[in-house]
Amino acid sequence: MLILTSCAGNTTVATSFPPAVPFHTATPSWTPTLLPALTEIVHPTTTPLIYIVVQGDTLIGIAGRYGITPEMLIAANPGVQAAVLPVGTQLIIPAGDATPPESLPTPVPLSIQRARCWIESDGGLWCFALLPNPTADTLENLSAEFTLLDAGGHEFASGTAFGLLDILPPGESVPLAIHFPPQEKTEFSVTAHMLTALRLLSGDTRYLPVILENILVTVDSSGRTAQASGRVIMSGAGTASTLWVLATAYDTEGNVVGVRRWESTSVLSTGGLVSFDFLVSSVGPVIDRVKFLAEARP
Repeated sequence: MLILTSCAGNTTVATSFPPAVPFHTATPSWTPTLLPALTEIVHPTTTPLIYIVVQGDTLIGIAGRYGITPEMLIAANPGVQAAVLPVGTQLIIPAGDATPPESLPTPVPLSIQRARCWIESDGGLWCFALLPNPTADTLENLSAEFTLLDAGGHEFASGTAFGLLDILPPGESVPLAIHFPPQEKTEFSVTAHMLTALRLLSGDTRYLPVILENILVTVDSSGRTAQASGRVIMSGAGTASTLWVLATAYDTEGNVVGVRRWESTSVLSTGGLVSFDFLVSSVGPVIDRVKFLAEARP
C-alpha cells in the first residue's frame, strides 16, 4: 500500500549538510534555469492495453491477472523471455478467450501537472511532472513520455518516465522524473504524453499497508538540500521484503525540484517499524517543502 502521511515546510539551520545526489542524478546546479512550461497534454488511448513490469512480476502471474495464457502473452510480445523480465518492460496485453477472474482494468485518463525542466551546470536537464490521482481507486503502472521541442515545435529528444513508486492511492500525487543529457538546442519547450495508468484490481495482494510517522525535515542554509527522517510502521498483516520511502521536494510555486527514493534493507513484519534518515536535493530553486509516500511489498 502507498500512503502519503506528512509534509514539512522549510526550516533553515546554521549547519550545512554534505552535498546530496537526488534519485539518479548528478550534483544539483547552483544556477538553475527554468525551461518553458508544459505546452501540451495528451491523454492515453483505451487500446491497446499496455502493462509495465514491476518488481516481483512473473509472466504466469501477469497472464493470470488478465485471463490469458503465458503463451498468448509471449506471442503478443516477441522477444520476451519468462526467465528474464526486467522491471520497466512494456508488455502488450492481448484479448483473451478465457474469462478473467475480475474485469480487466481500463486505462485511466489523467492530467499531467506542472511539467518543468531544470538545467544542470553541465547542461544536462532534469524534467519533472506531477501525476495526481483524482479517482477513488488505487492506480498502478504509471508512465508518461517527455518530449523536448525546439523553437519551431520540432521534436529533438524524448524519453519515457515511470512513477517512482509502483502504485498511487486516491487523492495523492506522484512525481515523474527523467534526465536528458546536455542538448545543443538553447531554446526549447517540454511536452508530456501520458502513456499508462491502470486501476489496481480489487483483492490484489502485491502491496502491504504501511504508515509513516515522526517525520522531520530540515533544510540546510543553502536551501537546496534537506535532511529527512522518520519511521515506517507495518499497519496490517504481512511481511514486507521491499520497502520504499519517496521524498519529493517542492519550490514555493509548487514545482517539483528534487526527488529521492530510499529503500530499506530490513524485513518488516506486522506491527514492526523501521527508521529512515536520508538527504534529498534540489536541482532547481530552493526547497520550500517536502512530501512523503511509502510503499511495501512482500
